[in-house]
Amino acid sequence: MSNLPTISVRDVSLTYRSNISKKPNIKEALTNIGRRQRTTVSINALQGISFDVAQGTVLGIIGANGAGKSTLMKAIAGILPPTSGEIHLRGKVSAMLSLGVGFNANLTGRENVLLGGLAAGLSRDEIESNFQAVVDFADIGEHIDMPMRTYSAGMYGRLGFAVATTINPEILLIDEALSTGDAAFKEKSAQRINELCEQAKTLVIVSHGLGTIEELCTEALWLNSGKIAMQGKPDEAIEAYTKFLHVGTVPTSMEDF
Repeated sequence: MSNLPTISVRDVSLTYRSNISKKPNIKEALTNIGRRQRTTVSINALQGISFDVAQGTVLGIIGANGAGKSTLMKAIAGILPPTSGEIHLRGKVSAMLSLGVGFNANLTGRENVLLGGLAAGLSRDEIESNFQAVVDFADIGEHIDMPMRTYSAGMYGRLGFAVATTINPEILLIDEALSTGDAAFKEKSAQRINELCEQAKTLVIVSHGLGTIEELCTEALWLNSGKIAMQGKPDEAIEAYTKFLHVGTVPTSMEDF
């Protein structure tokens, strides 16, 4: 096992700029009749984020909606370039981000498995040799040859997870993917994650299911308003987070925050 971290995030900030409609006052409305007033606002989604993830770690990222969790995952995956700072990865990355990202809804499941494998750097022979394993794990039967626009959210999630975890990545990024399946699939997913851990893979999981984070992860990172509020053991980070939200760790809150 290498002494170098598999993921290094150094002072990363990411700012969105968005145009919004501005409600004019009476004078502005009379002066600019027929013209739509718009203004540009900046949203600091991530602010000076720095952390390392060692090989073999399962890092859970928690936080309220809008905390920057998905933005951070997209930055690590290379989908959103940081406004400032650096991210270094050591190993092949497979990412399953928000539902449907990377899939073409008008193509069949089979065609999307092929495209997903090619995008991950696999050859056609490697994809074909792994194809049945993907289908068996996703357990979607004859739907594999149907357009993915006909899939339920659970089918989307199962196929995406199967593709992401079957291509043998060194780094696996999972954003809310475990919340779309039923109890049986969640158990099967947990077993697959444990198998990857035993192979010293590095996993980063975003989930509102705090029970999932506590059960599967070896470390936790709590984001709040684009900044790191805490990094440490999952149970300690979850306790601090729930206390911050003024809720307890009852089963309902642990299941979906």
